[in-house]
Amino acid sequence: MKFKLSAFADEISQDLDVQLNTLKRFNIDYIEARCIENVPLIEYSTESIKEFKKKLDYNGIKLSSLASPIGKISINGDLKTHYEKFKRTVEIAEILSAPYIRIFSFFIDKDFVPGDFKNKVIDELNKYVEYIKNCDVVLLHENEKHIFGDTAERCLYIFANIKSNKLKAVFDPANFIQCNEKELYKVYSKLKPHIEYFHIKDALLFEGKVVPAGQGDGEILPIVEDAYKSNFDGFLSIEPHLNHSLPGGGEKNFEIAYKALKDILTAVERER
Repeated sequence: MKFKLSAFADEISQDLDVQLNTLKRFNIDYIEARCIENVPLIEYSTESIKEFKKKLDYNGIKLSSLASPIGKISINGDLKTHYEKFKRTVEIAEILSAPYIRIFSFFIDKDFVPGDFKNKVIDELNKYVEYIKNCDVVLLHENEKHIFGDTAERCLYIFANIKSNKLKAVFDPANFIQCNEKELYKVYSKLKPHIEYFHIKDALLFEGKVVPAGQGDGEILPIVEDAYKSNFDGFLSIEPHLNHSLPGGGEKNFEIAYKALKDILTAVERER
């Protein structure tokens, strides 16, 4: 298998030992780190981050990405303070040897038109890209509900106006479904030149409910199949939103999400 598997293990448990033991049980060598004990990783002290890194190393787990909340702020918010938070995030990513930092493109306040803020969004994202130009890290823009880049059209606008190998796309099928995007394979095809990472979660188009991969309208099987045929060898990160799609979270429900993805990968490899 050419793909590398990772996971949002904080959906299994907020206990780090439980997270790591579960990843090892399923032979997943990477973690997309977001929270420990319900506290975002980027809010921990440098000393705590170094201890976290030691624990990862001891357990043979590496970071696939630092799942930061950077960009999850109103475009009309305190962007100066948020930029300082971004710089701290980069510092943490470097301590953890994270190849990627997940970011967003700012919430658009209710009753405002996203297009009215396109220049401001690009200006802010350009600051981030410029800051990391000499760092060993790449920013991954995630399509997320209610931010500027929540639709394929506006994601494409971002990449058309920030032409840098320091900004790539996370492709999240469920998030697009929840923004009423249809025909996800076509959406994927448009964004394919910019995609460097996948979040694996699915959703039902008319309900918006998150479901295990392959059980919704995200067209994950043909998308993963095309990525495979295109020699994509990056990360598929399991983000099943367990407490929503499989209430209660936990190891058993993570196994359901994991097996759903493995079924898709088995089908893809069978067709090669």
